[in-house]
Amino acid sequence: MIDIGVNLTNKRFEKDLPDVICNARQAGVTNMVITGTSLKESEAALQLALSAPDYLYCTAGIHPHDAKTFDAASLSHLKNLASNQQVKAIGECGLDFNRNYSTPAEQEYAFVQQLELAVELQLPVFMHERDANKRFIELLTPYISQLPNAVLHCFTGSQADLERSLAIDLHIGITGWICDERRGGQLLELVKLIPGNRLMIETDSPYLLPRSMRPKPKSSRNEPKYLPFIAQTIAAARSQNTEQLLIETSATSRAFFNI
Repeated sequence: MIDIGVNLTNKRFEKDLPDVICNARQAGVTNMVITGTSLKESEAALQLALSAPDYLYCTAGIHPHDAKTFDAASLSHLKNLASNQQVKAIGECGLDFNRNYSTPAEQEYAFVQQLELAVELQLPVFMHERDANKRFIELLTPYISQLPNAVLHCFTGSQADLERSLAIDLHIGITGWICDERRGGQLLELVKLIPGNRLMIETDSPYLLPRSMRPKPKSSRNEPKYLPFIAQTIAAARSQNTEQLLIETSATSRAFFNI
């Protein structure tokens, strides 16, 4: 199974990262894609991926929260990072109108610039969207036919959001959000609507610890080793055999990221 979204450069992994990676391997995670969320984090993600090039890959991008930092130099820096074969997608990029740590205008500019870079380099895009689906789709649509692939990671939106996303052939990443009894109920229903060849799975570690795990982990930190539990929850929601789900999502992820 492949975890398409892990934040292994997060400070919560500083003390025991080798153990985290080892535990992921033992749990059956065959590859991980480390998320780049800023220039600094994208650099760190690449260095980590280079330490285990047959196991770890990464993305390079600037998250909408950090869009206010985006300038002409950012684009050049991202292009340089993406020249390395361990970088498998541009992102995490997109729109987040929920928190607006950067203004909507700053977010839109950074998003479009990264879409254009992905088209130029012919790399997939790894995208984030919160409370901005209509505008997100509007900005993305002119580029979608020029991109090799595009995924909306950590999908948590409405049925209308999902339908708009699937209508332009996006892949959909599902996290442990689906295991949250407080807010994941809708996603348990919507995950049935995602075509098998568009579905991918991820932990988004260290965030979104699956709340329905029993026994509950002592730490609130999510880890890639919990990906099997997320897969089981998704498979049950889709009335699907877990092993078959993992075969399908792994094949989809390998093709998407060219790994």
